[in-house]
Amino acid sequence: MKKVTAYAPASIGNVSLGFDILGAALAPVDGSKTGDEVEIETSCGPELFDFAVDGKFADKLPSSHRENIVFQCYQRFTHALGNVDNANIPVRITLRKNLPIGSGLGSSASSIVAALTGLNAYFDSPFSDNQLLQMMGEMEGQISGSIHYDNVAPSFLGGITLMTGLDDKIAVTLPVISDWYWVICYSGIKVSTAEARKILPPSYSLSDTLTFGRQLAIFVQALHAQDAKMASAVMHDVIAEPHRKRLLPAFDAVRLKSIAAGASAFGISGSGPTVFAVCESLEIAQQVETLLTQQYIQTDHGFTKICKIDEQGATING
Repeated sequence: MKKVTAYAPASIGNVSLGFDILGAALAPVDGSKTGDEVEIETSCGPELFDFAVDGKFADKLPSSHRENIVFQCYQRFTHALGNVDNANIPVRITLRKNLPIGSGLGSSASSIVAALTGLNAYFDSPFSDNQLLQMMGEMEGQISGSIHYDNVAPSFLGGITLMTGLDDKIAVTLPVISDWYWVICYSGIKVSTAEARKILPPSYSLSDTLTFGRQLAIFVQALHAQDAKMASAVMHDVIAEPHRKRLLPAFDAVRLKSIAAGASAFGISGSGPTVFAVCESLEIAQQVETLLTQQYIQTDHGFTKICKIDEQGATING
């Protein structure tokens, strides 16, 4: 009998200024797991694939396992393996769904990364990291409507990742400003990534395009120079936030209050509704955490966490 368990952390897509090409992995400072886990073990049953789901948000998933992205990852992975003996080993896969769906925290990406990372480990690592990442992007594209890596890459590789657009090295990791605390707040409502993409305009002005490029270049330079002030100064979204914020009740109000409380930057995590604030001290982070808990959470499912950047990414036990 063989068993491996893969964990993939939650992530912030876009990081405000890097639409579709920046992402950041999250590690709560309280040690809790804000990410999905996938356990893969040898099955004694007659079927090649046996599937189970548990975890806090398991009841929000499709009832049929064939509609679950983890099953689709298994299909994609075994197809890539081809006709080899390993592909015919019966397995039981259990998904522990710890992230809310449609939260803006890379929920689908976390399941995809945990599933493909776990399968690769279980079948003795037939694929490289870049090959796995390509598969992850393809699977994410099935859900969101287009291939993008801003959640799967940081969840898999860890840290803050920059998507290159190159086939042979899809993403690179950037330096991290270790003093930063990242406060995330999930309001408890659901925002569809596909729907959030539809409300974006088909084209942008030259002014916004230049601002986007300038801010991204300055941010990357500031991370390498470890210039926290410069990095946070350009964390402003001119691409998605002006259009998506109308989907997030109280966004403008809590943004202003968080900045007033000392946050260095504030934005939408991915498509939302989760928001994030960058803070330069734990004391400021705690103040912003309290503010967001009181004024942004809208249902019993909402939560707020103080995080650092998870520099490990996906991990394997077993």
